[in-house]
Amino acid sequence: MDDISGAEAGAAATIEALRAGFKNPDPAARPMTRWWWFGPAVERTRLQEELDAIVAAGYGGVEVSYVYPLSEVTDRLLSPSFLADLRFAADQARARGLRFDLTLGSGWSFGGPHIDASTAARRVVWERHEVTPGSFTMPVAPRWPGERFLAAFVGGGSQQESPDSYVPLESVDGAVVVPEGRGPRVVLVAWSRLTGQNVKRAAVGAEGPVFDHYSAEATDAHLTGFGEPLLDAVPAELLGSVFCDSLEVYGADWTPDLPAEFRRRRGYDLMRDLWALAPGEWATSVPREPDADQIRADFYATLTELYEENFVARVAAWAHGKGVAFRIQNYGEPPASISSYAAADAFEGEGWGWTELTQTRWASSAANLYGKEVASSEIWTWVHSPSFRATPLDLKGELHEHLLLGINHVVAHGWPYSPRTGEGLGWIFYAAGALDDRNPWWPAMPRLLGYAHRLSWLMRQGRRVSDVGVYAPYDDVYARMHEDRPKRLDLWAQVKEHVGEEVPRAIRTAGLDYDVFDDATVDVLDPQRFPVVVLPNVTRMPERTAAWLEKAAEAGVEVLRLGGTVGVGRSVTDLGPELAEARTPPLSVASPSTKSMDDGGVAGSVGVTHRTTGEVDVFFVANTSPGVHAATLTPRTARAVVERWDPETGEVTNVFVGTPAVTLELQPYEAAALVAHDGAPGAHDGAAGAGSTPLAATTERRLAGPWTVRFDDDGDDVSVEDVVLPHRWEDIPGRHSYSGSATYSTTVQDRPDARRPDAGVFLDLGPALPEPATESDDGGIRGKSFRAEVVPPVGVIAEVAVNGRQAGIAWHPPYAVEIGHLLEAGDNTLTITVHNTAANALADDPSVVTAAELSRDRYGKRFRMQDLEHAADTVSSGLLAVPTLRMSHPTSAPPPPPAPPPPPPPNKP
Repeated sequence: MDDISGAEAGAAATIEALRAGFKNPDPAARPMTRWWWFGPAVERTRLQEELDAIVAAGYGGVEVSYVYPLSEVTDRLLSPSFLADLRFAADQARARGLRFDLTLGSGWSFGGPHIDASTAARRVVWERHEVTPGSFTMPVAPRWPGERFLAAFVGGGSQQESPDSYVPLESVDGAVVVPEGRGPRVVLVAWSRLTGQNVKRAAVGAEGPVFDHYSAEATDAHLTGFGEPLLDAVPAELLGSVFCDSLEVYGADWTPDLPAEFRRRRGYDLMRDLWALAPGEWATSVPREPDADQIRADFYATLTELYEENFVARVAAWAHGKGVAFRIQNYGEPPASISSYAAADAFEGEGWGWTELTQTRWASSAANLYGKEVASSEIWTWVHSPSFRATPLDLKGELHEHLLLGINHVVAHGWPYSPRTGEGLGWIFYAAGALDDRNPWWPAMPRLLGYAHRLSWLMRQGRRVSDVGVYAPYDDVYARMHEDRPKRLDLWAQVKEHVGEEVPRAIRTAGLDYDVFDDATVDVLDPQRFPVVVLPNVTRMPERTAAWLEKAAEAGVEVLRLGGTVGVGRSVTDLGPELAEARTPPLSVASPSTKSMDDGGVAGSVGVTHRTTGEVDVFFVANTSPGVHAATLTPRTARAVVERWDPETGEVTNVFVGTPAVTLELQPYEAAALVAHDGAPGAHDGAAGAGSTPLAATTERRLAGPWTVRFDDDGDDVSVEDVVLPHRWEDIPGRHSYSGSATYSTTVQDRPDARRPDAGVFLDLGPALPEPATESDDGGIRGKSFRAEVVPPVGVIAEVAVNGRQAGIAWHPPYAVEIGHLLEAGDNTLTITVHNTAANALADDPSVVTAAELSRDRYGKRFRMQDLEHAADTVSSGLLAVPTLRMSHPTSAPPPPPAPPPPPPPNKP
């Protein structure tokens, strides 16, 4: 028997299992795509074709979303024929091994014709009147359907000299009696009114009000009217989950049961103090008990609790009764907290920005705190707007941002169902991106999705390490949620503003990761969960949270207080140096020349997320910038071996043994998966690294031509054309609106030493050059639109072949493909087939505008297409640089692989 300790045996088993899993990852980690059904108008043959294409691309599932119509003739949502088509699609997805998820409503947010005035979303509307000292009676008859009088108040003062306080006025027989006063006064009148919000982007048959998410009765009405027919048609055994998109119940801050629920939960009468919620009254500072800040804090906390109990938990209970999981994007309006996720089964976010407190971080924090293995994200929502501008590099770059934010399951946004009848591109969603096989660059999509699949699987292993906990001070945030604030009801947005930009940026650029926690999550967290806790400008805090923090501090946790007045923790002014002193990063990132994180932009460009199984450390390292960055990476926990794994192939490409640090050069938007362990080194392909074959200096040959080109729409009768590189299609008369492919050809003469089996010969298409985004890239209705800020050498991908045999696809930096194994003695035919985007065709496609106009004329204005007039702005297609042939080969035979570290001496009694 080998003399190996139990710990070493466990490490070996773990690393071998990880290598095998990375090579052939669990299909459950495959990316999914949102599948938009317009109308709903679908045809079964077309559904099958699209599902086949979805499988071929590498997706593992679909999330069906039913949205606005684009055709003259359409079905109605929830009709028997629609439900039959939905069941057909579910059966076909199952037959192809695809996961099938259903959205629990049409458009945003949930509602429809089954919602009436008793269950529709409501808000408080205020009237302010300056009145004379005399007494009078004021009628309070409702003026809008569903409107209800709530309360009236009077206070001494005027519009210019605001009252210091207000007293309630009595209401008798539909009128408010205003008694005589001593001077000018202000009367406040509060009404409960329907928000009037209708379902956005609604399918035909789904039109109607958005429902009241604070009301159990309203939730039940939606589940009965919408959810039951859906799950009667598609049973649980065919479903992955039912899904709720981001909460967009705008302005809804009232529900009929709120006064009674407020008294039950807070112990005092809300209606007596309702005036503190009126616009402008938030600044009133007269001492009173409770003060206006406390009233607001209690009011909005009650709304959060009602949302959690009467929507999230109620939908989850209903779904569980059907035998299906409930997945939710738990942010927006109503004010959803991090802990509101707890009642759901699957937690999802959206939004990129690895150094920011995004909605994605909101979701991944909840998943980490509540022990969920999977945290998903809606990804590529506004990628490189407008539609069809996105390239595989754009998708890859934004993917990295989500992985750095703690996400390990991708839900692409998305795949527009299109009948593809008639002329033009067909149907597209109003927002980017349109990620289906109409993109000419689609041959690269299986590689991209395979890349995402492997990384998603790897980022599910063990647990994510977050050294810092950032406290979300809801009491402070609720107290500031007054009528005059933008996004008043969006708790995530208000917490993000309160915490500020510098806190998450300081943590991430220090090489650390973090979770945001709240008052409810402390009930499930060990006080020693985070080595460092940050309290951002906290002045109000529940007793249970303060007690938890006291225990944390007593246990040695570094509690850092940035501003605020709570008596917990140590006051600091500059978080960055304090973090560096308090905690060494799991993987320190520094410039090789200075070993400083602040040199050359490494700190703000190279992000790290860390997962551990105990015996093995897994690091995802990504260059998020358009520049090349060399980085020296030093693990906090020394391991005998560090391996670099290739997410595109699943292979081990580098092995470093016995080195305290690893130095990598990362191309623009390039990432690395590093796995550190104490087991035996894995077999690898001989690339640079400790124990690998040393490489000689590379020789280069510029391939100036002659070159020819042939466009794939030319047909068999058209001969090839001679061209000089660089070659841009948009400069050719008649090619500005061309979307498709073209094949460039030249002859390459083999060199004898290039065919050695240990040689490396690469076709290098050229560098990706930085090109910063302009202000216009963030304008319009595009939201936060990701774009890789580079000019690539090819527009946008290139399939490389030698003598008719494919060598590979260049779709991201470095734009290089190995061809040495295909070269033959003598002359070789080298072909480079370039595929561009569909943006050129979109810019000259009247059918997209025609479909939008038809929908508006026939069904009303339900959406607005985004920026179609900019579809082809700054687009460059073709072979945009002169390729170079690069050759390198070993100078000596490779040494034998390094031996594993010796085992420790056996334990002695």
